[in-house]
Amino acid sequence: MGIKTVVIDANVLLALIDERDRWHPGASALAMALKKNNCQVIYLDCVLNEVISVLGRRLEERQESQSFRTFLERLEDLVPESQIEWVYPDVPALYGHIMKMVKENEGRLNFHDALISLFMREQGLKHIVSFDTDFERVEEVRRIGNEEQIDSIS
Repeated sequence: MGIKTVVIDANVLLALIDERDRWHPGASALAMALKKNNCQVIYLDCVLNEVISVLGRRLEERQESQSFRTFLERLEDLVPESQIEWVYPDVPALYGHIMKMVKENEGRLNFHDALISLFMREQGLKHIVSFDTDFERVEEVRRIGNEEQIDSIS
């Protein structure tokens, strides 16, 4: 059996670094299952962009902006720069396809999610670890939302 490869979504990364996130227990269980199953995790630059933006807004809303640096350091520890897959350079070539996918899904699949889906298609990747059910709209993508589903990855 080959290496199990998954792309990880922003909501899972956010939940991993923010213990107050409602998805934190599920994200922690997913992270342990990924490690236990020796999965190769792909971290995309667009996902990190989303994590950092949401994190900044979230901490500002909670009036905890002074904690931003700590959370950012947690993210850097979790995802070293050397492990980031850079997909933004592909946006100009994929832009038309991204916009088509966003329109077809009436905005339920946002720009980044469409970019992630197209990247996965081009790389022959099928699994995304995410709590976002909108990925289930993408035929080629299989969403992994709990640790039990990790065992079924082939």
